[in-house]
Amino acid sequence: MTISEPKSLEEILGFLEGQRNIFLVGCTECATVVQVGGEEQVKAMAEQLEEHGKTITGTLIADPGCHLLNLKRQFREHRAEIEAADAMLIMSCGTGAQTAAIATEKPVHTGTNTLFLGCVERFGQFRELCSACGACTLEETGYICSVTRCAKGLQNGPCGGTTADGKCEVNPETDCAWLLIYNKLKDQGKLDRLKPYTAPKEAQVHPGQRTLSREGGEA
Repeated sequence: MTISEPKSLEEILGFLEGQRNIFLVGCTECATVVQVGGEEQVKAMAEQLEEHGKTITGTLIADPGCHLLNLKRQFREHRAEIEAADAMLIMSCGTGAQTAAIATEKPVHTGTNTLFLGCVERFGQFRELCSACGACTLEETGYICSVTRCAKGLQNGPCGGTTADGKCEVNPETDCAWLLIYNKLKDQGKLDRLKPYTAPKEAQVHPGQRTLSREGGEA
């Protein structure tokens, strides 16, 4: 699941300066689940933009927003509404915005910030599990990603900063990822998987796990 958050209305209006007629695009998948680009959010954005003098020529909840051929077909079905627009506001992830930019010659603007790849723990609660580093070692780490869930992104651990209660020295509220990995592999009888040395990754990702809680989500 691609986890995104809405950009501020002020920033979006800045993108749309000088462009009056706007076509809005959401997404049936991640953006709907994360509540940044589903039907409700697209409708709310349309109302906000109209309050600021914009004309909404039409809306589309793309199914999905990152499938180029499907998106081109859906854009053809909304040809008149899109042709009437000065620009399109894409309310999905960065991949959806870039796919839309390929699928149309209209100016495209994004209404969200793409944050991370994660799981939906419950309504409104999202946790980062994957950094899309391109060199997956989950088989060796008991399916606990050390790139994402270790605050230092260590490929060989644990470090010397694990506290007595198994927490991380970087964030005392976070479990040490490598202790979780050790315990998982121990339970599976696979501790031998920790013996080989794993070279550091050259992936351009940040270490440390992120979470996101939407207002109104369950505690």
